[in-house]
Amino acid sequence: MSDKPKSPWGGGGGDSDGGSGDGNGGNDAGPRNPWAQAPGSRPRGPRPGGGIEDLLKRARGGGGGSGGNGNFRFPGSGNGRSLWLAGVGLFLLAWIGMTSIHGIGPQERGVVTYFGRYSGTIGPGWNLTLPAPIASVRVINVTGIQGFSFPDTDGGGGQNLVLTRDGNLVDLSYSVQWNIIDPQKYVFELDKPDEAVKAIAETAVRAAIANATLDEVLGAGKLSIQTQVADSMQKILDDYQSGIRIVNVALNNAAAPQQVSDAFKSVTAAQNERQSNVTQARGYAQQVVAIAQGQAAAFNSVYEQYKLAPEVTRRRMYYETMEAILSKNDKTIIEPRNIAPFLPVPGGVRKLPDAPQGEAR
Repeated sequence: MSDKPKSPWGGGGGDSDGGSGDGNGGNDAGPRNPWAQAPGSRPRGPRPGGGIEDLLKRARGGGGGSGGNGNFRFPGSGNGRSLWLAGVGLFLLAWIGMTSIHGIGPQERGVVTYFGRYSGTIGPGWNLTLPAPIASVRVINVTGIQGFSFPDTDGGGGQNLVLTRDGNLVDLSYSVQWNIIDPQKYVFELDKPDEAVKAIAETAVRAAIANATLDEVLGAGKLSIQTQVADSMQKILDDYQSGIRIVNVALNNAAAPQQVSDAFKSVTAAQNERQSNVTQARGYAQQVVAIAQGQAAAFNSVYEQYKLAPEVTRRRMYYETMEAILSKNDKTIIEPRNIAPFLPVPGGVRKLPDAPQGEAR
């Protein structure tokens, strides 16, 4: 109790001569930290300021301090980087698997390119290549039939007027079917193969119709026009090395434009009537010719018999001719003298018509 209270800013001990200190003398080296732990006192709990300092140290990667064992980490610390690296690794593995393994169907082929340069064509099954973007595979269907119709009525294509050789306009619609026989040429030789096939088809159809008449387009010449269009298209595609084969070309409809449809129907009816008359005339001519040929053959056979026995054949022909003539005429038989009188056959005498009145008898 004799000890003086210590100053909060100093040690509070006596000086060298045994006197009490006033806070500026004595054995204390200077003012004491008011928040420091006094000598001989109990250890205090964690300080508020010290806890913040520990958190900051842990965030910077340091450890120690009360309230933990140094395992706490913020995102971005050592454990966070490991998670990010693991995620990136999984993504790369998935990317390599998805872009390196390719399943090709039985009706397909795969065109492989390395940095855009053609490398080869892979067949059906599972195939392995380098991952993208080093390698890329374009799958092409080589057995399926592709096609289009022109004009496209669903898309509002409207009329397709084509000029014939005889100066008539015809509203024409057609369809084209084709498939791929060389995937490499199909991918690299043409920029837009589907549009190229449509343009070539339109050119070939117009060229074929321009060399045909209206009757040929509407009638029996349609099959010939279809064959001509298919051959012309195939020749152009082969010159382009497109890897495409034309399967079929069909002229679906050929009719007159709507503006002249009534007049065209009248012309068509007249043409049908003309064709019918021509057919009947040909049939009658063939019948007459057949009869004449039969008569000529009969005459030739008689002539052959006449050359063998001229007298007998001449007499037989005379008798047959007289029989044919006299059988249709009235006959009067005069008997020579000293012969029994003519006995009239009942019903054989024909009554002469009465003479007109006033005519002299």
